Amino acid sequence: MTKRIRRAAAKHAARLRAALGRAAPAAAVVSIVAALWSVAAAAPAGGTSSQAVLPLTPSVPLTSAAFRGTPAVGALFTTSAGKLGAHFCTASVVHSAAGNLLVTAAHCVSSYSSTSPADLAFVPGYDDGAAPYGVWAVTRIFVDADWVSTADPDDDVAFLVVSQGGASTRIEDLTGAEHLGISRATAGVDRVIGYPGNRNKPVSCQNRLIALSPTQLQFNCANFTDGTSGGPFLVSIQPGTGDGTVIGVIGGYQAGGYSPDISYAARFGPNIAALAAAAAAGS
Repeated sequence: MTKRIRRAAAKHAARLRAALGRAAPAAAVVSIVAALWSVAAAAPAGGTSSQAVLPLTPSVPLTSAAFRGTPAVGALFTTSAGKLGAHFCTASVVHSAAGNLLVTAAHCVSSYSSTSPADLAFVPGYDDGAAPYGVWAVTRIFVDADWVSTADPDDDVAFLVVSQGGASTRIEDLTGAEHLGISRATAGVDRVIGYPGNRNKPVSCQNRLIALSPTQLQFNCANFTDGTSGGPFLVSIQPGTGDGTVIGVIGGYQAGGYSPDISYAARFGPNIAALAAAAAAGS
């Protein structure tokens, strides 16, 4: 473990202990965070070294385009009496030991209880009314303490735990999952996916990221309207599955952007690493 990783892990161990909601030994928490960072830093792009990644080039024109979707990305819906209502944000499945975690923007779920969210569901691969991988209830929400207290744009990220009735199948086994990319460089082209609230099909676009600040990413592409918040910024995409490495979600500065032509995301750094570890431990 490098000194840089150990120092950063120690700095953010307190956040993880608070998120876990119980007294965890400081040394153990540091080890959890440092291990997560080490794996994220050491893992090859896309999570494996044997698979080629999809070459990405900027979209022409630079505007979002509808497509049939990808299994690990879906829409967040309100529900009532067990029936789907409107979809209002985007989320994606991220790899975890329990196989039941999503990542989205914290501002998408601010009005829901973190420990017993009601009337909130995720539909992976949602496409024009079809739910090819079923409907999954959100059972727990993890957000950073700084988001709760100050709505800090650098913490506009949430992890959600999902389940499906009494089924034993894990969502990740059905849809695959994105890998979590911590402190990834912005070089290269990435793909952003989202579900506009006024459409029933997902949209995507590809372009080079801009470092708006050390903690915020900027993506320029037209027509990412309301509902795309929480959509993943993906790099190192596997051609066979569509799964990749998510390095941010639409949110952060200006809650993701006041203009549909410019989207922002909080860069996944040590605060998000700690939050992810807490969510994995509590799922």
